[in-house]
Amino acid sequence: MMPSLDIAQWVVVLLSLFLVGFSKTGVSGAGTVAIALFALVLPTKQSTGMLLPLLLVGDVVAVLSYRRHADWPRLLRLFPWVAAGVVAGAVVVRWVDDAQMRRLIGGILLAITAVHLWNRRRGPDASLARHRPVAALAGLLAGFATMTANAAGPIMALYLLAAGLPILGFLGTSAWFFLSINAFKVPFSVALGLITPATLVFAAFTAPAVLAGAAAGRAVVGRIDRTWFERVTLALTVLAALRLLV
Repeated sequence: MMPSLDIAQWVVVLLSLFLVGFSKTGVSGAGTVAIALFALVLPTKQSTGMLLPLLLVGDVVAVLSYRRHADWPRLLRLFPWVAAGVVAGAVVVRWVDDAQMRRLIGGILLAITAVHLWNRRRGPDASLARHRPVAALAGLLAGFATMTANAAGPIMALYLLAAGLPILGFLGTSAWFFLSINAFKVPFSVALGLITPATLVFAAFTAPAVLAGAAAGRAVVGRIDRTWFERVTLALTVLAALRLLV
């Protein structure tokens, strides 16, 4: 029922899950690194199914921590487009192999990062995040990336950073977004064979690592500087994208 891993691989898995929890309540970019590390140990498709229940554990903790800080009008504009992206991603998962999926997501992340850096130079008054078509595109890409590789975190992070949300607003909006969309993904993941009884056993066994990471993130978030927060998120996104492309 559990994956056959050696000690070093288990260390990588548990560190990845600690970072998943930390990303939900602290630095969101850490979740991107977690996905890349997890994929070092398990095939991309298998790791996607194993991670989803654990991501939901972190999402619940994040919502309990930051539920009052969400930007609901922005979320409601995103949800229909994200749902469409999830459906498109489910179709792609059925037809592409692991290598193709990793390169596709890596390319998307690098492109989004480049657009974000260009957008930041325009200043907050001219931010692309103010335009509805940009929100639609961000939603579609996030839905597609989360269904194919649980990699919507960087896309949403860059979109919300461009929107100029404060740290707590960023975390609260992200928390509700990912709880909703990860729950929406569950039936698709079950139908595709990504979530099985074995993945649920794995999730029950390793969930404490996610909870420990979430507790650590909650402890440090009040001391995080916004400039540092943005730089770390961008750096981790680029590193993860490059890892997916290699």
